[in-house]
Amino acid sequence: MSHYPSLNQDARLEELFSRFPRGVAPLIALHDQILRDDSSPLCLGDRELIAAFVSGLNACKFCFGAHKLMAKAFGVEEKIIDDLITDEQAAKISAKYKPLFAYLRKLTLSPAKITANDTKAVLAAGWSEEALYDASLICALFNFMNRVLDGAGIEPKPLFDNPSDEDLKTRSTSTYSEWAKAANLIK
Repeated sequence: MSHYPSLNQDARLEELFSRFPRGVAPLIALHDQILRDDSSPLCLGDRELIAAFVSGLNACKFCFGAHKLMAKAFGVEEKIIDDLITDEQAAKISAKYKPLFAYLRKLTLSPAKITANDTKAVLAAGWSEEALYDASLICALFNFMNRVLDGAGIEPKPLFDNPSDEDLKTRSTSTYSEWAKAANLIK
């Protein structure tokens, strides 16, 4: 339920961004650059998994639902997402991923406690500095987005609970800019 009196009670992200357009275009461009750019060492599924993970840790229903859907669209199993949020060390993922998600958990929940040892563990698992930097960018972006959307009281779309195969296909082949243009949020 929207917390802003100028928005409908059941306002969605599109209404929030239409009502408050300042910064929307560069924010959408940043989403595309971080989540869709081909130059990242992280695959698209991993990037969406990180977005869902951070949003799940923050209990942001909107972003968690949206990026869990996107991760599924890129082939990530839903159970893995849920298991990571519960305990990345017990989740059935490659050992390479465990220090990365431990780092992201700490960066989300207690960022001032990140140490050089956390970074060393990620690098020792075989991740490059570029991959860690990109993971940190995604983490930062979704900590930001989670607060904007939760602060406004934006709820998840019903689509997030039961997407069709067509919904998944559409989401895996479009950029955030394409979505924003279709919603008349940017030109």
